[in-house]
Amino acid sequence: MSHKKILLVDDSSTILMMERMILAKYGYVLTTAGNGEEALAKAEQEQPDLILMDLVMPHMNGLDAVRHLHDNEHTSSIPVIMVTTRAEANNVETAFSNGASDYVTKPINSLDLVTKIRSCLGE
Repeated sequence: MSHKKILLVDDSSTILMMERMILAKYGYVLTTAGNGEEALAKAEQEQPDLILMDLVMPHMNGLDAVRHLHDNEHTSSIPVIMVTTRAEANNVETAFSNGASDYVTKPINSLDLVTKIRSCLGE
């Protein structure tokens, strides 16, 4: 079992609960944030091994948060997987060009999510 830390970022408590349920059996240490601003603070403070980031959120969207994470020397190496309802090709392309490591669409396919997490973490 892994003891890697994952920061879950979404403004929907339902999505955060689903992600927690999917990942609970894998031994990850999970922490949450409700928007991009909170995610930046938690990422710098807690130094997670990976971040799952929603795209559309209040206060600071996921793309802006990813850009800030990659511009900060303390968080620039943390991989970020976007988890969003936005499946359009231009959104996927924009996410990757702004520093996302991977992209998962909602509704979340648990096997797809876990496979991408393991890939990003080198497991």
